Amino acid sequence: MERESMEFDVIIIGGGPSGISAAIKLKQLASDQDKELSVCLVEKGSEIGAHILSGAVLEPRALNELLPDWAEKGAPLDTPVSNDQFVFLSQTSKYTLPNPPQMNNHGNYIISLGNFCRWLSEQAEALGVEIYPGFAAAEMLYNSDGTVLGVATNDLGVGKDGQATDAYMQGMNLIGKQTILAEGCRGHLTKDLFEKFNLREGKDPQTFALGIKELWDIEPEKSKPGTVWHSVGWPLKSDTYGGSFLYHLSGNQVAVGYVVGLDYQNPYLSPFEEFQRFKTHPSVRSVFEGGRRVSYGARALNEGGFQSIPKLTFPGGCLVGCTAGFLNVPKIKGTHTAMKSGMLAAEAVFDAISQDILEPVSYQEKIEKSWLWKELYKVRNIRPSFNKGFVAGMLYSALDTYILRGNAPWTFKHHSDHLQLKEARSSTKIDYPKPDNIVSFDRNSSVYLSSTNHEENQPVHLQLIDNTVPINVNLEKYDSPEQRYCPAGVYEIIRPEDNADPYLQINAQNCVHCKTCDIKDPTQNIKWVTPEGGGGPNYPNM
Repeated sequence: MERESMEFDVIIIGGGPSGISAAIKLKQLASDQDKELSVCLVEKGSEIGAHILSGAVLEPRALNELLPDWAEKGAPLDTPVSNDQFVFLSQTSKYTLPNPPQMNNHGNYIISLGNFCRWLSEQAEALGVEIYPGFAAAEMLYNSDGTVLGVATNDLGVGKDGQATDAYMQGMNLIGKQTILAEGCRGHLTKDLFEKFNLREGKDPQTFALGIKELWDIEPEKSKPGTVWHSVGWPLKSDTYGGSFLYHLSGNQVAVGYVVGLDYQNPYLSPFEEFQRFKTHPSVRSVFEGGRRVSYGARALNEGGFQSIPKLTFPGGCLVGCTAGFLNVPKIKGTHTAMKSGMLAAEAVFDAISQDILEPVSYQEKIEKSWLWKELYKVRNIRPSFNKGFVAGMLYSALDTYILRGNAPWTFKHHSDHLQLKEARSSTKIDYPKPDNIVSFDRNSSVYLSSTNHEENQPVHLQLIDNTVPINVNLEKYDSPEQRYCPAGVYEIIRPEDNADPYLQINAQNCVHCKTCDIKDPTQNIKWVTPEGGGGPNYPNM
């Protein structure tokens, strides 16, 4: 059956800050030049913001450029940062550290990034952008000459056996003169484009972290709206990169999270359990005791920065935001850079369409002349300096920040996260405490708070390239690390009571779309593909 098609000037994949900013800027440019421009944005979440998860502290620089009257338009930036704290934790104590200049949050705002994206989408729709949540872009479409034609949304109502059910509904082909990929970290379509157009040639491997977050209602007397608190140290050992955040919002709410670099070496490490253990620290427990946990989520994030940014354009489109990797790790912020990349891509795409040019090559030049590029260049060596351990990283970061000021005549390299695991036999097991159900909890109760849901009778979207690898390699050599690095309990080794061979069970219904398995699996045997549109988490205020 031939698919229905819809044609637009520009198709944008992803309703995060970069994608929506690109859409707004495109419409602004068209209005300024009195031109008609059709822009379609598709988002796999059930609504804009459903899959958005970040700390988040917003630096409003890009927002000021895109929508200078954001305050009058009612942007949900109602908690300005009033207090910055940076501490080192031992198991029982905390020590205040000097706040690095990159982490100075004067003039920034603590926000719900999901709610911010919802507001941005309202501004985009008011300008005439067509936004379609609940539609997952499943595959790229190409012209006969190999250039990008657009995307196809996935079919709905396909059973686990691959056959159409009574609820079958065919997907659509979305055809565009230009396609902007704004999928977020480890976008599955972006991965295909990397290979087809060799966009990573000459670039460092991308390196990632897993961020896990909870939202809490706390006792009013403990609420300190505007307070930003970051920590390093306990519970992670010095050979593992990571740290925490506590952001006090208005309404007696606190966003708390933990970030663990996915280049860790011990296969027994569990980022989820490290986060739960972190909350038992005396200085953290005291904030949350007597409170109520209201939401939970997890998402991978890019940490490669400057040296890991791929070629940004291809025949028929470009990459923006976290799908390209514009996060500023030392600043612990990526929203302002994602938005700026979307705005610059919009300018290049608009020019390409106006001049009937297939590849928006000016985008790369615009990026390299922008404050975004200068910002990432200055901090390019800080994250990889921690590959030598916590102490070496802190010492080098001080040197780079205060003495060299980001102008070192060298650039450190990144490594591939999936190659860093040591074998189980040479690693130490970690004894994690049981959850107390006061400040620490198990995975199942956590996933419940993410409101994650998938249509159960659909093909499993976590695909194994080789079905023998989970037992013959992952279990045999690494004691099945997927059971521990997944923050949602998706992967489970089943050992039948009749002494039959163990096997890997994939609980795809639990998946919060964090992409960690696609990143950390040691043989890259797990491939994340998009499930039906509308599935996954439904974050309310994350």
